[in-house]
Amino acid sequence: MRVENSFIGTDGVGEKTERSIWEQGVTHWDEFEPSVVGGQRGDRIQQFIDEGRDRVAETDVSYFDHAFPSSERWRLYETFRERACFFDIETTGLDQDRNQVTTVSLHQDGETQTLIAGDDLTAENLRAAFDGADLLVTFNGKRFDVPFLEANFDVNLDRPHLDLMYTCKKIGLSGGLKQVEQDIGIERDRPDISGRDAVRLWREHEQGRDGALETLVSYNREDTVNLKTLAETATERLDEQVFVG
Repeated sequence: MRVENSFIGTDGVGEKTERSIWEQGVTHWDEFEPSVVGGQRGDRIQQFIDEGRDRVAETDVSYFDHAFPSSERWRLYETFRERACFFDIETTGLDQDRNQVTTVSLHQDGETQTLIAGDDLTAENLRAAFDGADLLVTFNGKRFDVPFLEANFDVNLDRPHLDLMYTCKKIGLSGGLKQVEQDIGIERDRPDISGRDAVRLWREHEQGRDGALETLVSYNREDTVNLKTLAETATERLDEQVFVG
């Protein structure tokens, strides 16, 4: 589902009204006439559509991020997927005030890069990496990855954010990233490595063990790239559940 299929961004339009519009065969902005709903509500929907067309053309993801209810922001993905940045971090622990970010992997425009502590993981490089990202995509990133980066580096990641942990819960998938991947059939090169192993691998790297950093980076990058497959699968399933098209 694209934002152009959505009417729920209009003030006063909820799921029931939107579904009623779809059931009348109006499933895209181009098909809408105010008379479909009538009254001031129809005029408000038309105003939202007119404004929305300009915002889509401007790639203004923030406009729809604020217009849609939080539970419906998954709809942003299909329209703005080319502007999405999938990212995942590894750390030495769970406390953002005491622990260190060790690696950050980002996947955008078909390319994956990894920034490594003690090398190129700096605030300047993070800002540059996120500069073209209009939509962040993570798994539990709102509670973990974003606060960790903002606490440890001089970066501001306040922008539209699709946290797939919540998106997956809407389709009945719960648990951590690895569990959800298994549930939808995503296979890993190293399924035996966990987040706890990531901490161990960094310590081994610090101790000079050959191959430890390479394994950690591979693990982190796989986490990140798999987010794209997960985003596509989750939004497609929600599309099937929600959209009357």
